Amino acid sequence: MGISDLIAEFINKSLSNSGGVVELQRSELADRFGCVPSQINYVISTRFSPEHGYIVESRRGGGGYIRITRVVVGKQTLIMHAINAVGGEIDPASAAAILTNLQGAGAINKKETRLIAAALSEQSLKTVAQENKAPLRAAILKNMLLVCLNEG
Repeated sequence: MGISDLIAEFINKSLSNSGGVVELQRSELADRFGCVPSQINYVISTRFSPEHGYIVESRRGGGGYIRITRVVVGKQTLIMHAINAVGGEIDPASAAAILTNLQGAGAINKKETRLIAAALSEQSLKTVAQENKAPLRAAILKNMLLVCLNEG
């Protein structure tokens, strides 16, 4: 397990133990894990973003802190947020990240995740011209998520 995973695990446990809100000091976390404060920033920005269901407030300086709040939203809100985030085109890695996040949050199940991933795969789009794959992938993803939305 890498340092980023350890930091994220620690923050998640702290959130669970504190009812979904935790205040941390960047420098204390960096000392605890033997890393630079920018590593803490990286973990927070990549794993505790609004897209992942968190609100992050930060105050810099000597007494600065980072307050992370886990936001509990319903399945429909999560799926609509994902649909709006897709835009006009999407690459395979971003589509996979959205599906993983939705499944992890319980908005879609494993079977739905696998079916959507299969529809978005390079294998499924192999006959499509390269310049048309990203827009088509976005349209398919949004439409399949709309179906998931209407099922719940």
